[in-house]
Amino acid sequence: MSRRQQRSDRVRAFSAYLAERLLRLPQAAPPMQDAGPGALRVASYNVHKCVGTDNRFDPERIAAVIRELDADILALQEADRRFGRRDGLLDLAALERDTGLRLVPVAVTAHSHGWHGNALLVRNAEVMAVHRLRLPGGEPRGAVAAELELPAGRLRVVAAHLGLLRRHRTQQVAALLEHIASAEDMPTLLLGDLNEWRTGARSGLRALERDFDRIDFGPATFPSGLPMLGLDRILCQPRGLVSGLAAHQSPLARMASDHLPLTARLDLSAAGTAVLAAAA
Repeated sequence: MSRRQQRSDRVRAFSAYLAERLLRLPQAAPPMQDAGPGALRVASYNVHKCVGTDNRFDPERIAAVIRELDADILALQEADRRFGRRDGLLDLAALERDTGLRLVPVAVTAHSHGWHGNALLVRNAEVMAVHRLRLPGGEPRGAVAAELELPAGRLRVVAAHLGLLRRHRTQQVAALLEHIASAEDMPTLLLGDLNEWRTGARSGLRALERDFDRIDFGPATFPSGLPMLGLDRILCQPRGLVSGLAAHQSPLARMASDHLPLTARLDLSAAGTAVLAAAA
């Protein structure tokens, strides 16, 4: 297939997706479940290197949105500068003081917040293990996996920012699944900017369907001013632990980054029930 034909196919697929988004009624999010003793608020946010839709670099504005989220587990993408020392962009001491969120130590340099821009912040959690994952593809990409001890039990959190090309996303998803399959069995939360707007057979995320929640559902988070694409995802295995997926659409969030934050409720207390239901 020629490059011209490939571009034409991508344009047609994207146009069909936009038509579907614009013409159909907004899809309702799964209902928020009653908060049990293991309920956590989780969120994913591509902070766009703290550059807002007004092209202004403003880390404090991003920090204000993070305070709005009130998350117990927060994955950030593009949290470091791209070049040079890859310095982190946020005032972590102020964030911890204001929110109780602590940075999981995934960076390999003293000045960075994350690994390939992926940072992970948690509240009231003990970090048992951290893994930095190099993802395949034509551009440098990575993911982080942290095993946490929480009051309601253990949880693996995998935070990722996948590539721009579908074939690379397919390879990266395979690498994430390989890591999860080789690790200790425990509930696993996968969240981040997965850069996939396609649904159905053309989605680069299809391999996740075997173990994770419904991958075709994702509230629109991009672009933040007029969100039409569900690029950001929060998924969990076993199924049924995540509810209330929603894009955080405060006036500040619409301005602070080109992505809206994605939030959800994670109920770890339901993990045992979900495993029994899947085995039945």
